[in-house]
Amino acid sequence: MAGDAVTAVEHIFREERGRVLAGLMRRFGDLGLAEDMLQEACRKALELWPRTGIPDQPAAWLSAVARNAGLDHVRRAGKSVTDAEAVLSRLPASEMEEPHVIGDDRLRLLFICCHPALAPEAQVALALRTLCGLSTAEIARAFGVAEAALSQRLLRAKRKIAEARIPFELPPEQELQPRLAQVLHVIYLVFSEGYCASGGDALLRADLCAEALRLGRLLPGQPEVQGLLALMLLQASRGPARLSSEGYLLTLEEQDRRLWQADLIAEGLAVLELALPAGVPGPYQLQAAIAALHAQAPTASRTDWRQISVLYGALLRHKPEPMILLNAVIACAMAHGTEHGLAWLERLETVPSLANSHYLHAARADLLRRQGDRPGALAAYARAAMLAANAVERQYLLRRHGEMRLPLV
Repeated sequence: MAGDAVTAVEHIFREERGRVLAGLMRRFGDLGLAEDMLQEACRKALELWPRTGIPDQPAAWLSAVARNAGLDHVRRAGKSVTDAEAVLSRLPASEMEEPHVIGDDRLRLLFICCHPALAPEAQVALALRTLCGLSTAEIARAFGVAEAALSQRLLRAKRKIAEARIPFELPPEQELQPRLAQVLHVIYLVFSEGYCASGGDALLRADLCAEALRLGRLLPGQPEVQGLLALMLLQASRGPARLSSEGYLLTLEEQDRRLWQADLIAEGLAVLELALPAGVPGPYQLQAAIAALHAQAPTASRTDWRQISVLYGALLRHKPEPMILLNAVIACAMAHGTEHGLAWLERLETVPSLANSHYLHAARADLLRRQGDRPGALAAYARAAMLAANAVERQYLLRRHGEMRLPLV
């Protein structure tokens, strides 16, 4: 039974943390206190559930115990819960708030995490910690920083929220759009880390992708919000096909498209259809349109690369960023020939953030392979593998390198 309790607490803590924490934040207005009380409730659950059984509504139980602990802290200068058994016995079945209140609370907490008073790197870390339930160690690993440094970053962010008296409310109408843009950016960073982990041994973090989708669905139905949600749905649809049965990374060209999730594709296309009639295609809508063209291509060879290349040109006018430029070059090469792509890649080597990026060298290797330049492709694959931080991506590049070394038949 003890093992069941531990498993249940871990699952609930990961799945329900965001909304329970948001409810506590609404009541106490102190993120640090809310986190401490939720941790105390989890400790009590591990202590009691092996003896009393897991309650019918475990998230409601945690919420009630944490709330009582918070009230006790406020009244008695930090004294812990002393009678959790009594809390459990009198907890009504309807203890959890109404769904719309939960949604509003989580949305408010998301806007707090993305408040302009906080440093940008702290915003992402705080969202991952509070709303997604990642541990400090997991976040530090994901972004390649020391755990102690990240812990201090989170502490400073929570202190800033308290000192700046950031209210637990949505921004006023005149501030909503600029604040919303940062919220969308943070959500997509969460999704991107789940879709292709920046480091470690795993390529995919399905829990992060799912959490990003949940957060995206909380936001108001504006065109760019719909664009982001469509983009995430269409990209997430490829998840089951991105790894082989042996755990190898598979590119779009190699994937078995029968494994793509048709329900997510259909939902993503439907959401994109809602956004486009507004006639103001922003960067997320454009990226979703690119993903839609991939999703609708029955085979890799029938991908409409010319249209994708045009869309990347439009996207660059919104976001002239190095990685988008690199993807635009790849699309140009696929649409107009490898020579065009290789010529552009030479120019991109002068961009500091790309010169030592494994993505640039992997792109060169692929184009050289398509062109039949085995020595050039071998050198580029080796360079890309040396620079890749993610083990699955590195394994893919080494596999490609090994295949190129095989003698021609």
